[in-house]
Amino acid sequence: MHGRKSQRSAREHAAMPAPKRWPLADWTDGVSVFVPQGYEAGYDYPLLVWLSDPLGPAFDLGRTMARVSLRNFVAVEAAGGATAVWRAIDRVSERLSVHPRRVWLVGQGASGTEAFRIACRHPDSFAGIVSLGGAFPLDEPLFAQIDAVRRLPMLYCCTADAAEATDGGTARMLRLFHAAGATLAMRIYPATRDLVKAAPADVNRWLMDEMCGSSSGSRAAVVG
Repeated sequence: MHGRKSQRSAREHAAMPAPKRWPLADWTDGVSVFVPQGYEAGYDYPLLVWLSDPLGPAFDLGRTMARVSLRNFVAVEAAGGATAVWRAIDRVSERLSVHPRRVWLVGQGASGTEAFRIACRHPDSFAGIVSLGGAFPLDEPLFAQIDAVRRLPMLYCCTADAAEATDGGTARMLRLFHAAGATLAMRIYPATRDLVKAAPADVNRWLMDEMCGSSSGSRAAVVG
């Protein structure tokens, strides 16, 4: 009897789906939430709110965060603009320990541009913003709250081809931030690099530098 029970248990275990490779929460009603390895409820984690590119390939939050950091951040995917961002922040903050002053917006492609919009319109709600390939919307009045925007660290990552294709837009963007006294870091990658794969490690370093207070000023860098 004991042998038959053990055999049945082994068959049931073999039939069970493989565990998720990345620690994604299962209480979110279809919203992807990344829980860092070694999560401690008593520690207030920085929160990364990811805006995926609606025109890009399917977004995998777990795989993306594995490239950024498995331990440093809680993360959530938000789709649908500012309303989705607030909803995602509220949902995660109700269930996990999140630092209310360390909420960062991260956008890919066209959603990188949207992240600039949301953060500049609500600068007191975010610790900063990262755009992977989405240029700053230069022709929109986003510096109305200039004092708060000046305190908002921003990182723009793009390929060399994209920087050249904007017909002077990159230079305009840098001049705008310089004139406004706002902070913009820029990373330019070779045209052959995939930002989704190449940039996350740099994003992690930049975020940690900003939170530890070791970064300052507007600057641009070319990454080989």
